[in-house]
Amino acid sequence: MLTRAKANPVPADHPGESPEASPDNARRPLTGWALTAGGMGHEVQCLGVLEALGIEPIVKHVSPGRLHKAMAPWGPAAPDTGISPPWPDVLVVSGRQAIPYARSIKRRSGGRTITVVLQSPGVPASWFDLVWVPEHDRLRGNNVIATLTSPHRLTHKRLQAEAEAHAEEVAHLPRPLVTVLVGGTSGAYTFSSREARTLAEDLRTFALHHGCGLLVTPSRRTGLGKTAILRQLLADVPAVVWDLTGENPYFPYMGLADAFIVTCDSVNMLGEAAFTGKPVYAYRLPGGTPKFQKFQEALIDYGAVRWFDGNLDSWTYRPLDATTEIAAAVRQLIATRPRP
Repeated sequence: MLTRAKANPVPADHPGESPEASPDNARRPLTGWALTAGGMGHEVQCLGVLEALGIEPIVKHVSPGRLHKAMAPWGPAAPDTGISPPWPDVLVVSGRQAIPYARSIKRRSGGRTITVVLQSPGVPASWFDLVWVPEHDRLRGNNVIATLTSPHRLTHKRLQAEAEAHAEEVAHLPRPLVTVLVGGTSGAYTFSSREARTLAEDLRTFALHHGCGLLVTPSRRTGLGKTAILRQLLADVPAVVWDLTGENPYFPYMGLADAFIVTCDSVNMLGEAAFTGKPVYAYRLPGGTPKFQKFQEALIDYGAVRWFDGNLDSWTYRPLDATTEIAAAVRQLIATRPRP
């Protein structure tokens, strides 16, 4: 069953570059769908691209039955009353279950809808207008963009605004402020109670040695039990640890950060930290895969990331911003596509 809701748009860093600003496109605002099977990681990437275009996204979740799931991405799209005209100007999809719908909408719109696929579609890239893949993916083509990091919803304006809005809440902490992004157990990495205690002890030693403040934001994958361990063991150091209740302070903590410590299990968290241009330390967890290792080594070679070793150094690098690069390619497609 499909759920539908509008997401709050995040202003683009350069709104004057939005397609709506062009005289040729001034008739009405562009429309855009972010279509996934509901996975948050997929959805965030789709929203980020649409928001960078200055488009207010409409979120579409699809939930095909067992047979259609088994046939995806090659099979037909399952019937869904929510997937119907009017078709959007721009469709951004991510995840294997979304691919049949992208194929269907491209055909049913007569090619008017610009179809953008994030992550390898598992079918020929030429079936779509644009495909984005991470650099470690081997897929390449004339309509394929490959970048080191993933698209996201961050903008420098948003981070600045979030930091200013929450500065008073952390005014009691010493500087510099180090934001700690904590993931959890995944198919590639282990984050048990033992790892949570080790992380907390390392952070405690780090904060006391450098005299810095910590802003710790666990993720839903971290879990309540391991979050409680972090809160307990960091109770006597200058730190604020989110307890997983209320609004996630992820964006404020990123905006307030002078440096980052990020558990190495998340491509998105490492990539988003590298968007800031601030020093990023990757914290090792048990596990890993060759794909993760290649990504981590690429970030280190680029100069954005170093492995956590207890030091707190300062360095700079050109921020990584895949979202802007993808949005620029979509703008070129919009400029060549006739609109009613």
